[in-house]
Amino acid sequence: FAARKEDGSIVTWGDRYEGGDSPAVREHLCSGVVAVYSTERAFAARKGDGSIVTWGDRTEGGDSSAVREHLCSG
Repeated sequence: FAARKEDGSIVTWGDRYEGGDSPAVREHLCSGVVAVYSTERAFAARKGDGSIVTWGDRTEGGDSSAVREHLCSG
């Protein structure tokens, strides 16, 4: 699971292989998140600056490294 708090941070919990654990992107989820989207096993957070942060099962969208340069800003 992933929940957006009022301060714009994200808290994750649950199965670490399905997005419940987000240590690789935790520093990007501390503030500025305006929306969270999910697949069955991955998450994407849209930040106020237009950037996108993804985590979770890489085969379900959790690994966006191939398109990283397109996700840096709005």
